[in-house]
Amino acid sequence: MFESLGEKLNNAFKKFRNKGKLTEADVKTGMREIKLALLEADVNFKVVRDFIKIVSERAVGVEVLESLLPAQQIVKIVNEELTRLMGGSQSKLTISSQPPTVIMMVGLQGAGKTTHAGKLAGLYKKQGKRPLLVAGDVYRPAAIKQLQVVGEKLDIPVFTMGDKVSPVQIAKEGVKHAIQKGYDMVFIDTEGRLQIDEVLMEELKNIKAEVNPTEILLTVDAMIGQESVNVAETFNDLLDITGVILTKLDGDTRGGAALSIRYVTGKPIKFVGTGEKLDTIEPFHPDRMASRILGMGDVLTLIDKAQAAYDEKQAAALEEKMRRQTFTLDDYLEQLGQLKNMGNLEQIMGMMPGVKPGALKDAKIDEKVLAHTEAIIHAMTPKEREKPDMINASRKKRIAAGSGTSVEEVNKVLRQFEQMMKMMK
Repeated sequence: MFESLGEKLNNAFKKFRNKGKLTEADVKTGMREIKLALLEADVNFKVVRDFIKIVSERAVGVEVLESLLPAQQIVKIVNEELTRLMGGSQSKLTISSQPPTVIMMVGLQGAGKTTHAGKLAGLYKKQGKRPLLVAGDVYRPAAIKQLQVVGEKLDIPVFTMGDKVSPVQIAKEGVKHAIQKGYDMVFIDTEGRLQIDEVLMEELKNIKAEVNPTEILLTVDAMIGQESVNVAETFNDLLDITGVILTKLDGDTRGGAALSIRYVTGKPIKFVGTGEKLDTIEPFHPDRMASRILGMGDVLTLIDKAQAAYDEKQAAALEEKMRRQTFTLDDYLEQLGQLKNMGNLEQIMGMMPGVKPGALKDAKIDEKVLAHTEAIIHAMTPKEREKPDMINASRKKRIAAGSGTSVEEVNKVLRQFEQMMKMMK
């Protein structure tokens, strides 16, 4: 995500290096490159024009702060303006003071509307809510079945009346069912078309009028670039959407949609879909996204992921073991499990500060290595895990045979553990 844009912006920033004060000519040269980088990333032309104007005005003749080099000063201004462009701060989902909160999911076919209805419901279920999914897409073959499969995987009930009833009636009855059964959130999956037409919009307007949703979320495919902004503008004009879910941000996307939608529609991106699995959805934070684009990392999202994956009691016990130097291979195994729970390791690495966009383009983190490490530790006796020093040559052969690996791999795991112990010390 944003690899190419991040690289080009960083190249543009090099124009400002070794300058004592930023002159108009310096800024003009650098801004030309930033402008090209944004246009190539499929950012809306009007957005680029206004963005460059504001950044230029802020940068020309600016007294460089003592603690910052001119290039850093420009990065600071660009970071602040990118954040402002994407909405400034996180825009949260509105929760109705009178349950249920009704979320109407709209969008074109293929954008991931049905899947993201499930993802969003799953996200709020983890937060203690009782969500209900309503199957209102009666036209697309297997849409109802798809939502039922998603609901089953997430253990979230799906309300359906089949495909012979009007979507307006299904939405109305779904909300009524939620009130009767005590569900506090309702996610209505609606019909999508390959393109926007009057019949589709009329139906969506009727559903909106009938159920008076708390939120109307438009699901937009980031992969279609500039066209996704046009889609968002049309849906907003006709339905007055409350927010956007930008999907497929894990793909080879140029990022233009994320930088243009808020500016063009005035409506915030509330969530982003970052993968195919049902837990790959994140709240959208403009400041974190700007940092990620500029290769400054996204430590806060990394912390959020870690907090979701790590058990506080386990963390406290681990801290105590580190202090007393009583960390064992069992603890090491537990840490590997926690790391895997955080999700895709390549995405996690990409959130690290200093890991520039594009730097991991060809790097593949082999998750099989983790599986081998786990197998090797499982093949050890409890005593060996507690005191790895006792593992001699014959024990290594036994462990290798028991885990289906080689003695070399067993040695490697033991070396890694030893290095970790030294680092803790």
